[in-house]
Amino acid sequence: MTSLNADRHDRLRLIRTPNIGPVAYRQLLARFGTAGRALEALPDLAARGGNRRFKPCDRHSVDAEIAQVERLCAHYLFLGEADYPALLGQAEGAPPVLIARGNAGLGVERCVAIVGARNASAAACRFARELAHALQEAGIVVVSGLARGIDTAAHQGAGIARTVAVIGSGIDVNFPPENADLQERVAREGLLLTELPPGAEPLARHFPARNRIIAWMSLGTVVVEAAPRSGSLLTARLAGEEGREVMAVPGFPADPRAHGCNALIRDGATLVQSAQDVVEAIASLDPRALRSGQRDFLSQPPSDDLGEAERQRVTGLLSLSPVAVDELIRQSGLAPANVQTALLELEIAGRLQRHAGGRVSLA
Repeated sequence: MTSLNADRHDRLRLIRTPNIGPVAYRQLLARFGTAGRALEALPDLAARGGNRRFKPCDRHSVDAEIAQVERLCAHYLFLGEADYPALLGQAEGAPPVLIARGNAGLGVERCVAIVGARNASAAACRFARELAHALQEAGIVVVSGLARGIDTAAHQGAGIARTVAVIGSGIDVNFPPENADLQERVAREGLLLTELPPGAEPLARHFPARNRIIAWMSLGTVVVEAAPRSGSLLTARLAGEEGREVMAVPGFPADPRAHGCNALIRDGATLVQSAQDVVEAIASLDPRALRSGQRDFLSQPPSDDLGEAERQRVTGLLSLSPVAVDELIRQSGLAPANVQTALLELEIAGRLQRHAGGRVSLA
């Protein structure tokens, strides 16, 4: 037996099933009402998408994960529940479930992300520490990714009890290794979050997903030193796409680590020289710029009424190049619900990949 009730157990099993991402998860719940009924329907949906050997996640695997989470003194935060980070839950690609250690209440307070270069200069790390300290004194929770450099300085400056660390590995995996003590302190005194199951290694593909959590659970993101094409700039872009405030600390033009921040400011990011700049920026944030209401982006559940000709029409419009779902709807001439159903079937079958900005492609 596990500590999760039947519905939460089914929700965890659904998101741990191969090919079920956040968008598919929401669409399945919208269509079938409960995770249990969605799990029963998955083999048929996958078969329609071209995969007749599909199997949902095994119950025993989920039971083993739950037992491991409990042994680690961690707990689950499910989307839609009171202790799930409120702003994060408004984003379309928000994780359906998080694993947490520490004070989950921090995630529902006013949060600001501070991110930046791993090979940051000493001056930038000092600024990040001082900025984080001033923000926590203003009643703001500081969110970062526990990486070397700016992330570490931000967690330390905020005073561990007022910081959230989002990691790209299992809750029991220390990365980077030199931050093992810091990670444990955050787990005991602050809040440590991940969407990955215990034991998951810190693979490169996990960090862009980690970055979206940092950006989306925060009112704004401050970038302190970032090279062009860095993960910190990705975090800033993700924040901007969700209507959150994007802020940057200017740097010396000859330092490559300043190029990313200076470019953000040139493109309209708020220039930050003190904590007061951050406080004023998030205070003036127009709530209408944020998404409102969980799952409002799903205008209607996927349709049960989809013929093979319609399914092939949608598939024929797809390629390896990402295309907006709205464009598929326009070119196919089908109802939005029918297009969503065709995409859902392809995704469950492992033939569809979703991208940022509501775009999809063949896997």
